[in-house]
Amino acid sequence: MKRTKIIDVLKSTEYGKEVCVKGWVRSHRGNKNVDFIALNDGSTIKNVQVVADPTKFDEELLKQITTGACICATGTLVESQGAGQASEIQATELVVYGLCDSTYPMQKKGQTFEYMRQHAHMRLRTNTFGAVMRIRHNMAMAIHTYFHEHGFFYFHTPLITASDCEGAGNMFQVTTKNLYDLKKDEQGKIIYDDDFFGEQTSLTVSGQLEGELGATALGAIYTFGPTFRAENSNTPRHLAEFWMIEPEVAFLDQEELMDLEEDFIKYCVRWALDNCKDDLQFLNQVIDKTLIARLEGVLKETFVRLPYTEGINILQEAIKNGKKFEFPCNWGDDLASEHERYLVEEHFKKPVIMTDYPRAFKSFYMKQNQETADGGSVGYKGAVAPGPTMQGTDVLFPQIGEIIGGSVREESYDKLMGEINRREMDKTHLWWYIDTRRWGSCPHAGFGLGFERLILFVTGMQNIRDVIPFPRTPKSAEF
Repeated sequence: MKRTKIIDVLKSTEYGKEVCVKGWVRSHRGNKNVDFIALNDGSTIKNVQVVADPTKFDEELLKQITTGACICATGTLVESQGAGQASEIQATELVVYGLCDSTYPMQKKGQTFEYMRQHAHMRLRTNTFGAVMRIRHNMAMAIHTYFHEHGFFYFHTPLITASDCEGAGNMFQVTTKNLYDLKKDEQGKIIYDDDFFGEQTSLTVSGQLEGELGATALGAIYTFGPTFRAENSNTPRHLAEFWMIEPEVAFLDQEELMDLEEDFIKYCVRWALDNCKDDLQFLNQVIDKTLIARLEGVLKETFVRLPYTEGINILQEAIKNGKKFEFPCNWGDDLASEHERYLVEEHFKKPVIMTDYPRAFKSFYMKQNQETADGGSVGYKGAVAPGPTMQGTDVLFPQIGEIIGGSVREESYDKLMGEINRREMDKTHLWWYIDTRRWGSCPHAGFGLGFERLILFVTGMQNIRDVIPFPRTPKSAEF
């Protein structure tokens, strides 16, 4: 008999119809009169209850139906006599596909997330991680749908690259060389002429630079794929391998970029509320009881647009009034998560798009604001800063801090080269990027959104390692 997914069985009201379901046992309890088997196949957070008359089934067969076992149940769909479900299946046939013994690591409730990370190959079968992964899928669908409906083209950028987009040098190297017998020059530097690509290559930290090439040809593109950072960061917000969404748009200014950032993220949140109701209600109950209210709040609020300089003034005023921060927040400091969350959660109580950051800690490709005679600059909506600033547009969210990092890109060849030279950057692997400013340069802008940080916000989970199936972190590359 053809299998019916449990999500469809639970929606059906065709009582008296014979159905066949297949899945994994969440629980099995019974007595001399009746056995109750909670079955889940991953299609929904909800289980279907299979009711079996123990006098009609072999006793040894029923003993094999333990938590975690995989079975097929065929029977009649009937209205449920118990609370909590509208329908159940009166079993006429049970088949065990896969036994599950007492060593199964996900048998008991109340296991810590740290424990479950040690069994990441099995944690996906739990209610929490099933909900998170279904939401992750829906967020991916929302992203592709949004950009397709808005005229963007999905653009595939390379995972292997010779350039460092961020200039930080925290990259995983890719090589076919024998690491025990490296060829070096007189200065002790590795010679790569016998390597696969003939030069030093790494896993990408961002597809942005290549994405800009797409934008200057197709008008509006987006990338959505894995990126890699070799940062030794053991925090709840960092991964060595994560997914990024990076749209790049020609002829977009700073105001329009912020409009895009706000509209895009609201679309994703709205999609989650519309398409993931059961999973969100479960997570709202067991993970974060403010989750759904917080998601709905994002849709109701207009994001604050706040120049960095004004943000620093607010933070320093808070300090004067007794607020204590672990890290300093003077003009010129890169804001820590605690500063961002104060602005979002305590001061404004709504998402904030912070603009016009100091040049010192922003990337070389960002457009610099108009400089003033005293060495300062005039940025978003005429805000005057005491030093040079860039047209950055970072979106700050409650619980998360920075969720989007964006900017207007510098389109002027002379200004871009001036910034590259000022930073004493190696231009060897940037020649093709520089060419875009020599031949038909145009104003353009874009942003990067860490996919896992979006999932963190939408699910209410607290650790980024719990919103990706198999986290890659320092000293951990299992599964």
